[in-house]
Amino acid sequence: MPFVFGFAPVLFVFLGGQIYFLLRAGVWVNRRIRSRSVRLSLSIAASALYCLLFAANIWWAADGPTPTRMTLRDALVRAPFLWWIFSSTVAFSVVVFIWLIRLAAQAVTWSARGLVGQHPTEDAPASPARRQWLEHAVTAAVAAPFVAGAYGLLYGRLNLQTTEQTIHLARLPKAFDGFRIVQLSDIHIGPFMDEDQIRKFVRIANSLKPDLIALTGDFLTFDPSPKRVVVNALSGLRAPFGVFGCLGNHDAWARSEDALTELFADCGIRMLRQQRVDLRISGERLNLAGIDYANSHHLSAGPGHMNSRTLEGLKPLLVPDTANILLSHNPETFDRAAELGVDLSLAGHTHGGQLALEFISPELAPSRLVTPYVAGWFQRPGGQLYVNRGIGTIAAPMRVGAPPEITAFELRREV
Repeated sequence: MPFVFGFAPVLFVFLGGQIYFLLRAGVWVNRRIRSRSVRLSLSIAASALYCLLFAANIWWAADGPTPTRMTLRDALVRAPFLWWIFSSTVAFSVVVFIWLIRLAAQAVTWSARGLVGQHPTEDAPASPARRQWLEHAVTAAVAAPFVAGAYGLLYGRLNLQTTEQTIHLARLPKAFDGFRIVQLSDIHIGPFMDEDQIRKFVRIANSLKPDLIALTGDFLTFDPSPKRVVVNALSGLRAPFGVFGCLGNHDAWARSEDALTELFADCGIRMLRQQRVDLRISGERLNLAGIDYANSHHLSAGPGHMNSRTLEGLKPLLVPDTANILLSHNPETFDRAAELGVDLSLAGHTHGGQLALEFISPELAPSRLVTPYVAGWFQRPGGQLYVNRGIGTIAAPMRVGAPPEITAFELRREV
């Protein structure tokens, strides 16, 4: 049953997209090339090239450690291929949607004509102008994912947004009024978020004049080999009260939680793993806690991790007489954290949807299928949450409607 309602529709849209656009390409070639032998040669060459690229990308994905710098192979072969795969899949989804609308419209038209006694086949011919307009509209709708994908690959994934967010906390000690926290999340080091780019973002984070820097997980993706490189790239982060972080589900899947913790500790960055730390100014304190990825109904990092709905083990990390801030990669912990007395939760994980249409509506983000906390600031009785969109990508090396983000928080006492 999970296969039928989960993986199967995705597989259908993916395979359908490849077949559909292959057939459309064949129609386009047939209209422009009259020689059957030339058409056959082009078809064989194009099919062979497609199969070769598909096999090569699958083989390269499983071959050796993850590159930590962009290579010619990544730039000239892997990136265009991934652009094609994701853009064609989304475009075919648009095609299916248009087909369904047409079928529904025809069904309504036939039903209406049947009620008034008109024969269903008596269709009034559409005017040439109207038919041409419809064809252009459909072509534009189908082409849009390819254009958006190219934008997301070439520009959107690196178009960093620095967000200034003021957070009012009722229990914030007076000495911490104006305290600045800068958050980075979801690094996902690899050829499309290489070490040089991470260092660039580190310099930007430092320029925001933080008192403290928070890292909220997913430094790796699946391969553990770049762990030392990503730690070295982040080691330039500087803040008077230190750099603290938590780990994400991908760090767990890469079996690198302990190794990352030790490597970060060697360069002065502390991962809070079911731990807390007192931040003190003039005798007053602020409590900062952090936990490993908390398993949710939709996604598990494996045994030994808290449950996002119960957060067993979090209560002893909280201090009742001051503001409590929690670093938790998974924003699904927010509801329970607020109930337990966490004043502010900082999370990541969602990438803001990564391929989203939030410029049309905040609801149009894939991550909203698994969590209402996709990106930005949220509030409920007992606490507040900020979900950072992160700086890296997974699967598709592109961002549309969800630019990478570094967030600078200014804590203020609630009056």
